[in-house]
Amino acid sequence: MFARIAAEPEAARARIVTLGDMIDRGPDSAQVLSLLHAAQRENPARMVCLMGNHERMMLDFLISPDVHTVRWLNAGGAETLLSFGITPPDPGHPDPGVLDELRMELARAIGPDLLAWVDARPLVWRDGRIAATHAGADPYHPLERQSPDALLWGHPRFATAPRRDGVWIAYGHWIVEQPFAGEGRIALDTGAFNTGVLSAAWIDRKGLKFLQVQR
Repeated sequence: MFARIAAEPEAARARIVTLGDMIDRGPDSAQVLSLLHAAQRENPARMVCLMGNHERMMLDFLISPDVHTVRWLNAGGAETLLSFGITPPDPGHPDPGVLDELRMELARAIGPDLLAWVDARPLVWRDGRIAATHAGADPYHPLERQSPDALLWGHPRFATAPRRDGVWIAYGHWIVEQPFAGEGRIALDTGAFNTGVLSAAWIDRKGLKFLQVQR
């Protein structure tokens, strides 16, 4: 996708905003984190990497690997562990002691610099009437008053109620067959982990068009 963006005439001046879920459900989570971390660090004015619910689940697991946060392992966390060279635990009833060791092993594998970067990822980005979040936003409230849950996991009104502030929200999280734009929503998650199709929205003075690359 970076190569596809670079092929656009105005690519050198473009700001790139990623929508979170940098990890899980694929064999290269560690590499994706490293790639985006390096790209954002190299050009922070151009690159914005948002947090997704999968990063939040991983961070919660690292804070307290208990019965609630262990769900991350079954939501793609096992694949992320493997990408860092760590063997996942028994998915049935993992021993608390094993989980605590696993937490520390994963933290060491990620490293303090990258881990701090993931933890610091913003939940929303906005430029004028265009905004981006991982999973949408509550259309009844301004972006400054959104709950983290609405931005990371979605809100029941997001798919049905129009926004009152005229802001268009680009988002992922909810898998669609094809990207689309309508009623203040720009849906971009085409389930790349399963379909092999990664989608983006190119937005400039001329309007909006979708970019896609396929594995």
